[in-house]
Amino acid sequence: MAEILVLVDHVDGEVKKVTLELLTLANRLGEAAAVWVGPGYEGAKDKLGEYGAGKVYVAADEELTAYVVAPKAALLAKLVNDGSPAAVLVSATAEGKEIAGRLAVKTGSGVLTDVVDVGEGLVAEHSIFGGGIISHARVRTGTPIIAVRPNSVAPEASPAAAAEERVSVELSDADKAARIVEKVVQEKGERPDLTEAAIVVSGGRGVGGAENFSIIEGLADSLGAAVGASRAATDAGWYPHSFQVGQTGKTVSPQLYIAVGISGAIQHRAGMQTSKTIVAINKDAEAPIFELVDYGIVGDLFQVAPQLTEEINKRR
Repeated sequence: MAEILVLVDHVDGEVKKVTLELLTLANRLGEAAAVWVGPGYEGAKDKLGEYGAGKVYVAADEELTAYVVAPKAALLAKLVNDGSPAAVLVSATAEGKEIAGRLAVKTGSGVLTDVVDVGEGLVAEHSIFGGGIISHARVRTGTPIIAVRPNSVAPEASPAAAAEERVSVELSDADKAARIVEKVVQEKGERPDLTEAAIVVSGGRGVGGAENFSIIEGLADSLGAAVGASRAATDAGWYPHSFQVGQTGKTVSPQLYIAVGISGAIQHRAGMQTSKTIVAINKDAEAPIFELVDYGIVGDLFQVAPQLTEEINKRR
């Protein structure tokens, strides 16, 4: 079977969930081969093997992570030119999409971004207009470079050998044009990461103000959940934009998604509609969100959410 390269997304050696999704997808299409850049591989190799990496190309040189995305694109270009893989999969994050674009230029290949699935013949699926239309596309030139939206594919364990192959690449002056001079670690609370959480509780316009997001946070904390917000709430300044769920925010696909005071505009639905179980609390019985939910509560969130939090805490 043809080799599918998967660029590993990791932070200090901790493999991000999106990489496990990409490995799962790659094994459906061919033979998954992970590409690791930077230090920390030793602590991650078992995880990569567990999710189907038959081979791991390891470029452990710290210099490759001393510059902004260009070195990763250069390394992938070398692997593409040397090995002729069937495709390259990266995460459709801001960094991943820039790497995909640079790689496409370096290899003379076509690139597809914000893909939600890839089928037989490397036909990519896109969900557009808030999920109202599904389109399909295929790269016709060079090696297909595909940026897949996080939380689009359910990761599946599929143990493989994870045979290690050390690789390197010589960086050009252009690759070194933008050096990283400082890294600041963002303070992280006890809540899980929004895009990787099993449970997400999101608040919307109905919350009424920044001071009322404590209700959302209280419910989330009772469940060990991440906190999200609709675009209306983040645009109003009630919650940081980094927590926005939706077409222009983050895509989530948790086991349980609770929408509190969210009407269910198509923009928001596009970012959470693949959640396994969806619960909504809204005082408007005609709110569009109720068309999507598994369980709906028509009521005042200021009464329902605190009662729900109290009951959950009693049962913990």
